[in-house]
Amino acid sequence: MKTPHLVIALAAASALCLPSAVVAAPGGSAPRTEMPRPSPSNNNDQQRESDFEKAEYLIKGEQYAEAIPLLQRVVASNARDADAWNYLGFASRKLGKKEEALGYYQKALAINAKHKGANEYLGELYLMMDNLPKAEEQLATLKGLCPAGCEELEDLEADIADYKAAKSKPS
Repeated sequence: MKTPHLVIALAAASALCLPSAVVAAPGGSAPRTEMPRPSPSNNNDQQRESDFEKAEYLIKGEQYAEAIPLLQRVVASNARDADAWNYLGFASRKLGKKEEALGYYQKALAINAKHKGANEYLGELYLMMDNLPKAEEQLATLKGLCPAGCEELEDLEADIADYKAAKSKPS
């Protein structure tokens, strides 16, 4: 049966087409949502999800500035969307807007303190801000959320190790 080979070939081809930031983003992992998104039940929900999906696509393509207005519409329509706040933080952080990113991550975590992505990305932001103790607090939070391990925990551990290694090198 040739179908498995076709699936493997398509998967390999699509991986070649992904921006490098999606495959392996230095200084942070590729963006991801916490859980599957709810199915839209009305026109307003459909528009919000359409904006979210477009923004997610733009973020994965490193078009952060273009994603922000879409995400702002999402949170204007549903202020309890922790994934959208998290992505706003992610896009803002990637644009170097640290204070904005901090506020967005804090909003995401106020809605869902167990949001692994927001905890990871907040830790990465703290590293950008040269605040290792706060980054390590986020790492401790992730250790509590992922006692058996998770991608977010592994990514932040690696980022903290890289940060420490870079700081210990003589300049």
